[in-house]
Amino acid sequence: MNFRKGRIQEEPEINFIPLIDVLLVILIFLMVTTTYSRYAELQINLPQAEAEKPVDKPTELSIGVDANGRYVINEKQVAFSSPESFSIEMKKAAGDQKDPVVIINADAKATHQSVVNIMEAARFAGFGRITFATQSSGQ
Repeated sequence: MNFRKGRIQEEPEINFIPLIDVLLVILIFLMVTTTYSRYAELQINLPQAEAEKPVDKPTELSIGVDANGRYVINEKQVAFSSPESFSIEMKKAAGDQKDPVVIINADAKATHQSVVNIMEAARFAGFGRITFATQSSGQ
């Protein structure tokens, strides 16, 4: 039983007018909200200055100690017998630098005494600027 025998089936069509309306609204919105850069409204001649070369960053003396008590100065292993002898090694590593920054890289499981030994050796060497290297947790 076909009840729709006499009806003619219409072809589906796509109406583009609502699509065009939406695109025009989007275009107008973009035109209103867009900022345009202005390259040169005023012609400006900037002054020139000549100054001395900036001071170089201070030299660093990296000293490391691990959990087993091994000492390293600028990635060179050095035996530690006393703070006085270690200060001589520090002066050799510093060379002709007057007051380098001593960076202490101590293992988390290194003893407090090993860090105090480095600080005592730096005092004997005459180096007053000491800092400690740390790392951030990976959280």
